[in-house]
Amino acid sequence: MATVPFSLRIDPKLKAKLEREAAREDRSSAYMAQRAIAVFVEVREAKRKAIAEAFAEAEKGVFISEESMDAWIDSWGTDHELPPPKPDIFPSRKKSA
Repeated sequence: MATVPFSLRIDPKLKAKLEREAAREDRSSAYMAQRAIAVFVEVREAKRKAIAEAFAEAEKGVFISEESMDAWIDSWGTDHELPPPKPDIFPSRKKSA
């Protein structure tokens, strides 16, 4: 993969930590910084995608009630543990006139 120059200013203590970690891994500090930035961006993208998917799911209006969730959680560790609850709140349907 081709790379392009990129510079940034970091705290001297952070730079020293980065260089120590790079030495432990037998890598350059530039490589370690590049990997750290790549992981940071990937995590942020994944979080943003998960939030968007959760909003899309919530827009459907199908939910599990608090009562059903509480009953399920209260059953954990008992002799009569309940299966995970199924949705019991659905979007209201408009009735045709």
